[in-house]
Amino acid sequence: MLTFLRRAVVSVDFNRGGVSKLLRRYAPSAVVPETKPASAGAATFLAQMAEAVEQKISDGKARHEERHRQKRQQQDGKVRYNGMVKKRKWEDPPEDPEAVRNFDPASRVKKRKCVIVMGYSGVNYLGMQRNPGTKTIEEELLVAMRKHDWISEEAFNQPQQIQFQRAARTDKGVSAATQVVSIKLPETLDIDALNKDLPEQIRVFAVKRVTKGFNSKSNCDARTYTYTLPTMAFALQEDKVDKESYRVPEERLKVVSETLKLFEGTKNFHNFTSRKEFIDPSSKRFIMSFECEAPFIPEGTTVEFATLKIKGQSFMLHQIRKMVGLTLAVVRGLTPAETIVKAFEEQRYGIPTAPGLGLVLNRIHYEKYNVRYGEDGCHEALDFQKEEEQIQEFFRKHIAATIVDTELKTASMFEWLETLPLHSYEPRDENEVREWKGKPKNNDDDDDDE
Repeated sequence: MLTFLRRAVVSVDFNRGGVSKLLRRYAPSAVVPETKPASAGAATFLAQMAEAVEQKISDGKARHEERHRQKRQQQDGKVRYNGMVKKRKWEDPPEDPEAVRNFDPASRVKKRKCVIVMGYSGVNYLGMQRNPGTKTIEEELLVAMRKHDWISEEAFNQPQQIQFQRAARTDKGVSAATQVVSIKLPETLDIDALNKDLPEQIRVFAVKRVTKGFNSKSNCDARTYTYTLPTMAFALQEDKVDKESYRVPEERLKVVSETLKLFEGTKNFHNFTSRKEFIDPSSKRFIMSFECEAPFIPEGTTVEFATLKIKGQSFMLHQIRKMVGLTLAVVRGLTPAETIVKAFEEQRYGIPTAPGLGLVLNRIHYEKYNVRYGEDGCHEALDFQKEEEQIQEFFRKHIAATIVDTELKTASMFEWLETLPLHSYEPRDENEVREWKGKPKNNDDDDDDE
């Protein structure tokens, strides 16, 4: 703009007072000398004109900077939301000025993404997930970690701040031989000291370093569950058997295995959970294997037990217990095997739910993660081979023994089997009042509720 005005000044006819008019416009306070016919005063008038224009531009720039400064001061006076921290409460600065001046950022505890490999007997607990006012596995774990400064008070109240995530959310009474929790923790930890403050039904086997973006649930490829029960559950309904002396015949085990095979593959399990419709894509689940292991007689007892082992990508609320319930109904002759096949179709069926006592989260699988990061030199493979001996010892002492002792004392399976003949295995009437579905849950809440 300044260059343009300078060119305009040069083109002014000085003999006609053009300079005087421009000076009056841009520098009204300037003293305008009389116009001289000669060009001797042209340089003086040009200099005054240029100086006046430059001063006006400078004043405008100064006003703009002042307005910008005032606006910035107003914005700085407001409390800005820190989106990196969810639900973080505002904290006033320390009252002691020395504490502020002497604060060293390097003194803060450095945290890294890790996984906690743990096991627990859930017989006396209301599930894995923390629920205020109830006895849960997570509550016991968080209390112990806070006591040993693994986590801060703020993280104890809001675990999402340290990216706390469980691999599977077990239901009331369900145990876990291997459970994995991803979390940000300090580099120096004393696992033995933590275990001393945990109940004997809960044990931490190891803490392993993982990648920054690792999530114990979303990075999981598959989960393996087991269900342990007395073999007298495989007997025909009309057979009168003594659970103390009953030994399952080989032909009955063959029927069990054939029935379990019907669940393998990708099926629609909307009838094996609640709040799910046939058209819901999340009702489809992939079952990799479902088999019955060899029967055994626990030490100190005469009752024969067997373990059903199932491996799948993910499971829904009560899915495995309903799969076991319908399997036993078929094996005991209360409904044909075709009922299982029909249950995968659109028609609504009522499926019996087996007791939760025998269900155990046996193993969490991270094959894809191990292939990519297990041998990079910075992270450990999540195959749990180093911890296998601890896991098996804890399983025998605190999970398997508890399942057997509780079943022998309460006879929960025997009492449940008496109700099976009362159950209807026919399709539900469309006019029948269906179970209350409640509010729909998101996909994150629907997975791994066993």
